[in-house]
Amino acid sequence: MGTLTSEERYFFRSDVNARQSQRRQRVPGGHVSEPARDVPVHTECDVLVLGGGPSGVAAAVAAARNGARVVLLERYNHLGGLSTGGLVIWIDRMSDWQGQHVIQGLAAEFMARMGAEAVAGPPRDEWGSQDPDAAAYWGLRTAAFHGVVTHSPTIDPEMLKGVYHQMVREAGVDLILHAWMAAPIQETGRVKGAIFESKQGRRAILANVVVDTTGEGDLYAAAGAAFESDIDAHDIHHCINTSWLFAGVDMQRWLDFRAGEPEAFSAFMARGREALGSFEKPIVSWRPDVATFLGPRKAGYSALDVDEMTQVEWESRQSMNEHLAFYRAHAPGFEKAWVMLMAPQIGTRHGRRLVGVKRVLRSAWDAGAVEPDEIGISPSPSPRFPSISVPYGALVPASLDGVLAAGKHIACDTNSHGFLREIPQCWLTGQAAGTAAALAADSGVLPRDVDVTRLQSLLRAQGVPLREASVPVTA
Repeated sequence: MGTLTSEERYFFRSDVNARQSQRRQRVPGGHVSEPARDVPVHTECDVLVLGGGPSGVAAAVAAARNGARVVLLERYNHLGGLSTGGLVIWIDRMSDWQGQHVIQGLAAEFMARMGAEAVAGPPRDEWGSQDPDAAAYWGLRTAAFHGVVTHSPTIDPEMLKGVYHQMVREAGVDLILHAWMAAPIQETGRVKGAIFESKQGRRAILANVVVDTTGEGDLYAAAGAAFESDIDAHDIHHCINTSWLFAGVDMQRWLDFRAGEPEAFSAFMARGREALGSFEKPIVSWRPDVATFLGPRKAGYSALDVDEMTQVEWESRQSMNEHLAFYRAHAPGFEKAWVMLMAPQIGTRHGRRLVGVKRVLRSAWDAGAVEPDEIGISPSPSPRFPSISVPYGALVPASLDGVLAAGKHIACDTNSHGFLREIPQCWLTGQAAGTAAALAADSGVLPRDVDVTRLQSLLRAQGVPLREASVPVTA
């Protein structure tokens, strides 16, 4: 089995910032007892999707389009999770290293519906190009890696919010905003719905199948499913940060400076690190007068600890203000920059990973085998490896029924989590989970007993590229 180089494994290694603050220690305050209560049933459905992030929207739309009565529960006032409210507007690779568009289906529809003005990235005929000039140009615009141009656009988050809402409504999904899953409803090892909290108080939703797209596996963990939470503290894929946008900038001037004056750029970055400690360079957005900062990526914090996330928010806001002052004083193109928006959603990359019927494993990358229950194809992290086969079993809990998982908490190891947590892969697993959930509800079977051949046929009909397990895979 080959070993990843530092460059291949840590695309942004230099941007990982070790934790400096002390972990807050709260003094235990004992316990209180909650009285038993009768919880009103808010509604019933075939498929309940918990979390309206990229995987949740894809799951809800897919399930509804396949005939299911769907409820989508979301805690914010918008859909999209990190792809909108988290300002992760760089949609990392949907093409493989040969330029083939491997993540399609709903992912392609989301892109198409936004329109050209809301999406910035390489044209279709340049995907896979290894032309040095093209790779250098798009490399500055987060769309070329290892000398290969990829389908990795940046997008307008407000436009994507609108597309999500439109598609959810068109599909007939029962959308509930401003509500948060509080507890699973269980019966003899099977989840039958969930209790949620809102301004109306505590209410219940009953469902034949629940799709957990909470991002950290909140539902399946609360229901007792096994999960993993080990991380590599030096890996960006397990850091936490809050992103922001600066407007009033001239990104072309900045890119000309970065590419045309490498020594001055290196000196600028060194000066920034000396002055601020945690220092970030901007990436392009969907328009030339808006710069995206993904924020200092902070290692050693937990996405499952409210005090930890509060600390990250505080440090990120301080860092944003410090960056604004420094860039306005020293960076070409940023003289008139102003804060357009700090993300309303924190960028948590990792909390839990499901223990599933199957797992996506680093040990399988080299062989590039096609899983017999493949429900999607993910680009690999390096041209050294074939594309990765994502199996249906990675969405199915090993020992909990009535539930499917989609998004960044599916079953995988830490290396594979590095790319399976990305927005396109969340769309991929969400669409598969939603389709499978509708199929299970319609057939009256548990998600683990879904006819995978039928599931694959439905996904192909939705424009999802899938391969036969007998077809050899080449690097």
